[in-house]
Amino acid sequence: MYKGSAGTASYYKQVEAQTGVIIWAPVFYMAAQNVRHYENVSCTVLWCGTAHRSIEYNRKICYNTSQQKMQEKESKMNVQKVNYQKELDRLIKQLESERRVPSLLIHSCCAPCSSYVLEYLSQYFEITVFYYNPNIYPESEYTKRILEQQKLIRDMKFKHPVSFLAGKYDKEKFYAMAEGMEELKEGGPRCMKCYELRLSEAARQAAAGEFDYFTTTLSISPMKNAQKLNEIGVRVGREYGVEYLVSDFKKKNGYKRSIELSKEYGLYRQDYCGCEFSMRERDEQRK
Repeated sequence: MYKGSAGTASYYKQVEAQTGVIIWAPVFYMAAQNVRHYENVSCTVLWCGTAHRSIEYNRKICYNTSQQKMQEKESKMNVQKVNYQKELDRLIKQLESERRVPSLLIHSCCAPCSSYVLEYLSQYFEITVFYYNPNIYPESEYTKRILEQQKLIRDMKFKHPVSFLAGKYDKEKFYAMAEGMEELKEGGPRCMKCYELRLSEAARQAAAGEFDYFTTTLSISPMKNAQKLNEIGVRVGREYGVEYLVSDFKKKNGYKRSIELSKEYGLYRQDYCGCEFSMRERDEQRK
């Protein structure tokens, strides 16, 4: 396939035969654009500068745009979201049949979110609550939340043991991670990186402590993306060699139950996610 003036056609055809390159003369610019409508097109195009056999080697890859878009659309339609609660249900059923009580390290974002998760999972696991949230701002808020977490563990009754492990307040690490993303809205790329920061440290701790599983309470919030959380958890778990317990704790009325338990135990429920940027966004919304 080639397009060009009659006087230069034979020359372009020779170049095509020698190089496998399709030549388009500028006078046929509009015709050249039609290559995007050919079926199964995948070729390199050299644009001719003039009709006097001088060629500008401005190489471009051309492809059938409409066909590619259709394939991408079909691919997206075929991707089905995983029901992580059903995955967790299957695992718990298996553990019960084996009469096995594995060890589980749970990254907790706060006491209210952990309340239902602990009530639920302590029936099947020996749990260590890992409080690692360097995103919390200000430090007085961090102190308030960690004390509330410890109080809840003391006050609740569990079938299997639940212990507590405090992580380091790495606020410098959080700000280094968030650099350049300070103005992004909550729920965007900054939050995904924050999930990864906290889950990576949880995975590291779980591997060091030889836990059977690790997970996070974050998915209980309607504001958190359970799909992304599980994808990140599984990935960092593989990196550290410890299995991530997939979950979506907002299912089975988990979020509703966490509100009930918060009232029952008189827990402090914060009104922003935790970081300085989410607090700023909350303040803007109040104006």
